[in-house]
Amino acid sequence: MHRLYDFLRRHPTGVDGFWALVLLGISGLGLVSMADVNGPVAGIAVIPVVLGMSLVLALRRRATERMLVLAAVLGVCQLVLDVRVMPADFAMLVIIYTAAADGARWASRFALVGGLCAAPLASMRWPEESVTVVGSVLFTIFQIVPFALAWVLGDSIRTRRAYLAQLEERAARLEKEREAQSKVAVAAERARIARELHDVVAHNVSVMVVQADGAAYVMDTAPDQAKKALETISGTGRQALAEMRRLLGVLRTGEPEEGSEYVPQPDVEQLDELIEQVRTAGLPVDYKVEGTPRPLPSGVELTAYRIVQEALTNTRKHGGENAGASVRLVYFDDGLGLLVEDDGRGAPHELYEDGGADGRGHGLIGMRERVGMVGGTLDAGPRPGGGFRISALLPLKPAH
Repeated sequence: MHRLYDFLRRHPTGVDGFWALVLLGISGLGLVSMADVNGPVAGIAVIPVVLGMSLVLALRRRATERMLVLAAVLGVCQLVLDVRVMPADFAMLVIIYTAAADGARWASRFALVGGLCAAPLASMRWPEESVTVVGSVLFTIFQIVPFALAWVLGDSIRTRRAYLAQLEERAARLEKEREAQSKVAVAAERARIARELHDVVAHNVSVMVVQADGAAYVMDTAPDQAKKALETISGTGRQALAEMRRLLGVLRTGEPEEGSEYVPQPDVEQLDELIEQVRTAGLPVDYKVEGTPRPLPSGVELTAYRIVQEALTNTRKHGGENAGASVRLVYFDDGLGLLVEDDGRGAPHELYEDGGADGRGHGLIGMRERVGMVGGTLDAGPRPGGGFRISALLPLKPAH
């Protein structure tokens, strides 16, 4: 049954041609009796009218507007040549429905007007002698109903098709938007994980390198200091591995792996530990907090921590042997201010001039992305008296 339905749907003209032959056959059976009723002239005109109506039914979907005009012309010919209503006139109902469903707007309106006028014109052309005026009016109204219903059914089909097409278009647009949003989300997540990995690896590995160099330098003369440096390397390495496990677990499944060591997201309260770790690695840091500390949104907490971490890492990388740094954390009424300065040589000029891409890392790019995600501002560049300065303003919202 499904195959038959698909076949009929793929060959609409063939289906219409079949029903046109059926209508032609039914009309042909009554040609003889109709010739007696209509008279000799009308009896001759019946044949082209029947053939024309059958053609209207056969080509109604291939040439809707032209078949509608042909049906109207044939109807006028019936009125003029005194060809009474016959079975072939059923094609008028079909073409009215088709014009309302598939035809142009003018064709739909023309079909409605023609259908509403067909029954009254037929009643006036062939009045019933034994019927009263009231009865004739009621009978005419009764004849109008099929034409009106045919048009209403076709117009409702047109409206339904338009609605379904609109739904399909909307669904396709939403699907494209979902795909675009998914790609944006994937890119954002990849960028976030890349920033986290960069911050973890760059900071911890630089600490380990500094401690390893120091341990090798004092291995023979100060074994206790060398042992302490090796312990720092061990602790820093474990911390880096734990954070990388967390990030890789989120990358694989979206959740930390079961049984893996859980490392919470860093926040401003852990800046003391970070700065102490940097001091242990040999970089003197002056750290001050101004204003009244208060709860911060988690995104601002992580952004502030990573900015300080990356800034101190850059100081160790580019500041030189005798560089020192200072960190200021300022709580404003509507924002959190960060100022990280050093008195070293400063970063290479292209590091901050090109947005942070110096061929060896993307630290400043990551900072700008992080600050932009929380709606803040970042300024990075050389200090007037030498060294480098990074200042950021992060907007604060009440933590819920």
